[in-house]
Amino acid sequence: MRRIYSLLLVTALLTSGAAAALAHAFLDHALPAVGSTSHGSPPELRLWFTQELEPAFSTVKVVDASGKQVDKGDASVDPQDRKLLKVSLPPLAPGSYKVMWRVTSVDTHTTSGSFPIQIVP
Repeated sequence: MRRIYSLLLVTALLTSGAAAALAHAFLDHALPAVGSTSHGSPPELRLWFTQELEPAFSTVKVVDASGKQVDKGDASVDPQDRKLLKVSLPPLAPGSYKVMWRVTSVDTHTTSGSFPIQIVP
């Protein structure tokens, strides 16, 4: 009987460790929001993820309809909230923009994605 309990305990511990090892940092939410229309140009884009990010391997950029990068090139992980990735924006003209991100979580898994935002007067 003791052997069965030991086996169950070992199985439970291995299973819980496997679940944690398979985790990734996924986009939780953003400001401006994914697919949103913003009245006026926001000064900054903020993206929150489901796990803490590795600053050296996490980036975001904003491009216009022609594919030209329009952000200020200062993407960074917030030191007080390592789930937050942000980049400064200059005043953007009305139009369609694409946000592209690629992040590595502290557990070394990399994810990436993109989404549109629209700026209107």
